[in-house]
Amino acid sequence: MTGAWVSLFSGGKDSSWALYRALERDLPVERLVTVHPEGDSYMYHVPATDLATLAAESIGIPLLEVEPDDFGADDVPDSGVQGDSELEPLEAALEALDDELDGGVAGLTAGAVESEYQTSRIEGMADRLDAELFAPLWQRDPRELADEMLDAGFEIKIIQVAAHGLDESWLGRTLDADALDELETLNDDYGVHILGEGGEFETLVTDGPHMDRPIRLEYETEWDGTRGSIRIEDAWLD
Repeated sequence: MTGAWVSLFSGGKDSSWALYRALERDLPVERLVTVHPEGDSYMYHVPATDLATLAAESIGIPLLEVEPDDFGADDVPDSGVQGDSELEPLEAALEALDDELDGGVAGLTAGAVESEYQTSRIEGMADRLDAELFAPLWQRDPRELADEMLDAGFEIKIIQVAAHGLDESWLGRTLDADALDELETLNDDYGVHILGEGGEFETLVTDGPHMDRPIRLEYETEWDGTRGSIRIEDAWLD
């Protein structure tokens, strides 16, 4: 299939890994697309998506930013209807890209691991766009996948936590082999997903083999006793 590929990109580890694997396969990724949810979201990674601009600069692929209105995801009577609704601004942006890019949108990359809720909607969107879907993380063993990311040279920072067993010390922590060992123990004890697939934690990729320069951060931690996040005060490419 001729045409361009588009990477659904948040700056977190999963979408970054999908992009990296696509580039490894020489798929012609010509755009990154980041959705910036206003408030909570059922479909999208929310924390620190504003740093996708720096990541895109380091990666060297143009970024399209989608800024929808507040999804109202904090009070939802029907999660299925909510997911469909949240997909609409992204699909509209991709339809516009399909007209803009030479040959149209041939394929999408997505960082889905286990969420049928998200993946089924992205698959449906890809079908409507007549585009292929490349989802290299789908249903992979979480520890094997995490080890592959580290072996490839990904530097992954934890930027938000919301699970029993994850305290303030995890905020800003690098996801390394020791952290993965601890997460395996927390998975046994509390059911914490090793890749944070259930929203237990969120990440930001600050360096990797697909990036020319690492992202550096200055931040403060915010902790309410059970969950927290980092508040980024400054960010730059080193």
